[in-house]
Amino acid sequence: MTEENISYDNDMIFKIVKQYKRKRDMEKKRYDTVLKIDPEYKKKCCERSRLHYQKNKEKRREKYLEDKEFNNAKQLLSYYIKNNNLETFKDKHPDKLELVKHLIN
Repeated sequence: MTEENISYDNDMIFKIVKQYKRKRDMEKKRYDTVLKIDPEYKKKCCERSRLHYQKNKEKRREKYLEDKEFNNAKQLLSYYIKNNNLETFKDKHPDKLELVKHLIN
């Protein structure tokens, strides 16, 4: 049976969500009682995080540079909305308005 042919009724959806919540609760309880206080686990996590950061430092820099103009426009829009000057933003910064047009609606 493929995933396209499966149809879920409300009871089945409720059961799946309930199972998921129960599993997440058990994982959280295990983390809080066992892993969180284990110094070896903490050490491994820190090491894994450090390696991931070093390995993906260039990707993070590229993503920052890609999003820099959009984030700047979003921050400027936020400033103008906070000061109730949205029309001024539209007049002064039409290029930035195009970047963040979907956020205004």
